[in-house]
Amino acid sequence: MGQKITVLIGTMTGTSEFVADEVKATLEAAGHRVTVEPMDDLTESIFETHSTFLICTSTYGQGDVPDNAQAFFSCLEQARPDLSHVQYGLIALGDRTYKTTFCGGGRRFDALLSELGATRLGEPLMHDASSGTLPEDIAVEWVRSWANTWLDREAEVA
Repeated sequence: MGQKITVLIGTMTGTSEFVADEVKATLEAAGHRVTVEPMDDLTESIFETHSTFLICTSTYGQGDVPDNAQAFFSCLEQARPDLSHVQYGLIALGDRTYKTTFCGGGRRFDALLSELGATRLGEPLMHDASSGTLPEDIAVEWVRSWANTWLDREAEVA
């Protein structure tokens, strides 16, 4: 039986949501149980579920997290929960033409989760909108490798 995975979506225009749906289908085809949660009304209690998390977020403005993720991000910053039991992967969407803020929303989540004790599984996917590739295609390729490398390893340890 596969792992339980919760995909948390930070989006402005719906691109991250589309990417998450494609990733969900890929992970489910591999036998994992996947839930997709927009970040709109989330609190730190989401991390009380026994799940591996996959953060899928775009970047907005000056390297910020998207509007629907702002309250959740602030909640984590203020509550400062111990996330040492949490494991996560990261899909960050950005545009390299904004050099200093490229994938800033994802980088901010990565830094905060790490600061709170969570463990990132593998290298994050940093998709560049100006690359001419579709983020959902790149994310599907990435998540296959990520799941094969990290989720299967976790299953062996358990």
